[in-house]
Amino acid sequence: AWLTELYGAGWVDVVRGLHPGVDGPYSWWSYRGRAFDNDTGWRIDYQLATPQAAERAKQAVVERAATYAERWSDHAPVTVQYR
Repeated sequence: AWLTELYGAGWVDVVRGLHPGVDGPYSWWSYRGRAFDNDTGWRIDYQLATPQAAERAKQAVVERAATYAERWSDHAPVTVQYR
């Protein structure tokens, strides 16, 4: 409900704008059921911006570990680069 309110006030989901039409990129994976290995996660990290700032976003990546053995958490940060 809170995110819906923010979107209604004009804020933009920057990551979704840079990755339209896909379920991910995910930033959280359960430790159960090989979720990390299968990239079956949730989008629980958002970068919201005004429409003007969102237009300047050029790249959004999840700073995900390369393998399950190398992961440091069930969570990975989302980084957005702006022009």
